[in-house]
This record gives sequence, C-alpha cells and structure tokens, in this order.
Amino acid sequence: MPKIIVLPNPDLCPDGAVIDAVPGQNLCKLLLEHDIEIEHACEMSCACTTCHVVVREGFDSLDPSDELEDDMLDKAWGLEPQSRLSCQAIVAEDDLVVDIPRYTVNHAREHH
Repeated sequence: MPKIIVLPNPDLCPDGAVIDAVPGQNLCKLLLEHDIEIEHACEMSCACTTCHVVVREGFDSLDPSDELEDDMLDKAWGLEPQSRLSCQAIVAEDDLVVDIPRYTVNHAREHH
C-alpha cells in the first residue's frame, strides 16, 4: 500500500502528514479526504492551477501529464520539473512525497 507523505505546509498541513493510499486514487481527492484542504477552484476539471503540487519523490511512478495538464501547469506559481496538478495525478504503487506550494495563483493575489 503506497504512502503519501505530505511535507509541512504552514497553512494547510503545518505538521505534514502520512496518508495510506490505494493505487488508482486521485491525489487531490485523497488530500481532501484527509482534511488537507488543498484548493481546487475548478472542481478538479483540469481548468486551473490551484491544486498544484510538487512531487518530490515518486514522480516517475505517476502516469505522464497530458497536454491539457501541461498547458495549465505553465500558468502555475512556482512551477518545477516535478510539478503536477493533484486533480490529474493518480496514485500508483510507489510512495509519494508531496510538497504543496505556499502560494497558488489565487493565493498570491489574496495574501501579499
């Protein structure tokens, strides 16, 4: 059973978290089910970047992003090579270490 290790995020998950996952689960839904209130402004339809995460470990176990996700990621705040939209990332067999960026495009406007 893969584990999702969520690195500490001052607003959403100050102490970090370890979540048991089942392969095939949607990463965004999994975070929400475990009280990590990651933004998902487009209701997980791959139409925004508010659920952007950086997969620090286990990135290669995820199915590759598609063109639509890549186009959205180009607009994400703090984009990194291991960036994914959590609404499009499906957990595979490997553990994942997930870093939720401090800001999203929405957050950057609200918090100066």
